[in-house]
This record gives sequence, structure tokens and C-alpha cells, in this order.
Amino acid sequence: MNPTDASAEDTLDLHLPEEFVALFHTAGNALAEAEAEAEAEAAETGVPATTARARADLLDGIADWAPSDTPVGVFRLAPVDVERDAALVARWMNDPAVAAYWELTGPQSVTADHLRAQLAGDGRSVPCVGLLDGVPMSYWEIYRADLDPLARYCPVRPHDTGIHLLIGDDADRGRGLGTELIRAVADLVLAERPACTRVLAEPDVRNRSSVAAFLGAGFRSAAEVDLPAKRAALMIRERAARESP
Repeated sequence: MNPTDASAEDTLDLHLPEEFVALFHTAGNALAEAEAEAEAEAAETGVPATTARARADLLDGIADWAPSDTPVGVFRLAPVDVERDAALVARWMNDPAVAAYWELTGPQSVTADHLRAQLAGDGRSVPCVGLLDGVPMSYWEIYRADLDPLARYCPVRPHDTGIHLLIGDDADRGRGLGTELIRAVADLVLAERPACTRVLAEPDVRNRSSVAAFLGAGFRSAAEVDLPAKRAALMIRERAARESP
């Protein structure tokens, strides 16, 4: 994930809370449970398991989510169209500030393959372009954290939803956009996904400005997690009582 706008305070001396220790042995197997349900439906109905999983609309129709009025403009998530968006997203991925964390540098085909892999899947991760006042300016991946490999490394709950993002152009960084848009997307997830009680993110611990942006957007620092490609700061935004469906 790219650097955002918040100040680079040292917020990463994190410890695993007792609540996570208690949850770990039960919550981390959500992926296996979802796969088993799909296989059971396939055996009963004859429908391929991949189709059975897709029918669930795992992220509640992101394409139909409403725009958000934010202090920095009207923001909307638009699911990626590879033919339309790959060149732009590839340019962003080759920005050194982004490349340090996304590791998708190279020709446009590298980015296009990354996007197609998600679009060809069962819907557990949806790549999106973020439009601010109609202008494409950021890239997002909204994903089911409970169905993601992340669940093997830290405790998750059913329907936990994760977000990855980058702000595309240097001119849009360092002026408050990151925090405002993270808050807007977390609000969208909780509004459009009634079964979701938490929004998660796992920025690289080295990316202190990103961690600070999540903190500014209402997330809390929960733990440091060793993932295959990085040491991550696990950030969590809980659904507040007033946000309950």
C-alpha cells in the first residue's frame, strides 16, 4: 500500500490482545468452513462448487454501492474493467512510492494479470478504481478477510471485510485524502454489508504514514502479524452500536 497523508508517528509497538488469543482457535478456519459449505451444495445439487460460492455474492454487490459524500468530494468505488483500467493502474503500480509495498512493477501485463486473477475468482476479492468527483485517483481491493489466506495468520470473524488501497498520483498524497477516503470506504462496507461487524487492513509496518492514516480514519492498532511477504500492522474498525443494522 502506498504512503498516504497522515503524519509518520511511531504507532507500531503493538501487542496481541487477550481477545485475539481467545478468538484465534475458532475464527481462523472460516475459509475452510466456507469451502466445505460450497462443496456440500455442489454434491447435493450438481452445481460446480465455484458457482455455488459465487452465488452467495460474497461482497454484496459492490458495483451497486452508493457514492459517498466526503469532505474532499463525492467518492465512488467502481469495479475494475481490465480493458479500461489496466493501463492507469499499471502506471500507479510503477510509481516508486507504490512499488515499495505492492510489488507489481513491470509492463502493463503484470497488472492486468493481477486484476484478471481476482475477476476470474469466486468474488471474495473485488478490485476497484476509486473515483473522486468522477476522476479516477485511487485503487482498492475489497476482500472477504474470513475467506482470505489472512485468516491463517490472525484471528478473523465471519464476514470480516478487508481493504487494500493506493493513492495513484503524488499530487493527491499528503493533503488529507487518504484518511478521508479510508473512513468513507469503511463506512460504505459497514453500511452495505449488514453481516460485517469489522473492517480490517494490514499495511506493512514500515509504511508508517499508511498506518497513521488508518488510525485517523477510526481504526485501531490490534497487533503485528507476520505474513508471507511482510510484517503487517493489523488495523481494525469495529461496527459501533449506532452503526448496527
